[in-house]
Amino acid sequence: MSDRFTHFDADGQAHMVDVGDKAVTERVAIASGFIRMQAETLAMILEGGHKKGDVLGVARIAGIMGAKRTSDLVPLCHPLPLTKVSIDFTPLVDQQRIRCEATAKTHGKTGVEMEALCAVQVALLTVYDMCKAVDRGMVIEQVQLEEKVGGKSGHWRRSASEST
Repeated sequence: MSDRFTHFDADGQAHMVDVGDKAVTERVAIASGFIRMQAETLAMILEGGHKKGDVLGVARIAGIMGAKRTSDLVPLCHPLPLTKVSIDFTPLVDQQRIRCEATAKTHGKTGVEMEALCAVQVALLTVYDMCKAVDRGMVIEQVQLEEKVGGKSGHWRRSASEST
């Protein structure tokens, strides 16, 4: 682990990291998160009974769009030419929540961790937005990076002891 934050220069001023001399490699990042809700809300989503339509379908598109706009939202994040973004939802009925997993890929000089994390957040926020009229108590939780591949630091995967 580096002993300093890379987005600050020697004088402590925020700056965008220069990635110009880095090698172009395949970069992959996987992030996940959950949204917890009332059992009735989850049933409505899964049965397709929501008056706004296919909640998870809309959230999937929103997550992809969120990944593509990450550099517009995170000030020092580089804009990246994404080659793939996928969003998968897993309903966990016994836990009254839905798990969202986003995978982002590119061939570039910097990683796609922020894009994967942003995709999860935007997808889950969309679920919240579409369902808030029936369940304002939903909670978005445990958004985290699961794995990243590529670049100088290589392959990293969250261990079971690091999970929140």
